[in-house]
Amino acid sequence: MLEKVKMALRIKTTAFDSEIEDLIQAALKDLEIAGVGNKNPDDPLIGRAVITYCAVYMGPGDQMERMKAAYDEQKAQMQMATGYGLPAEKQP
Repeated sequence: MLEKVKMALRIKTTAFDSEIEDLIQAALKDLEIAGVGNKNPDDPLIGRAVITYCAVYMGPGDQMERMKAAYDEQKAQMQMATGYGLPAEKQP
């Protein structure tokens, strides 16, 4: 997942790898807290949401709000989609 995020953000250096890894984990946790039970980074929707989340914090500053809105929309769509929500007994 790290390489996918770096490629999407046009980052070639390894200097930010630790920070990006932390953001990937934070994105997956944020999705879980929001009720998205699927945390498979190979799933195209999960992968795109993780990339967008990372772009909020690592992307150009002038696009932060736009990327945050995009991430929130992706998260909301997955919350309502069949196969992405947590089972009732695992809801936070």
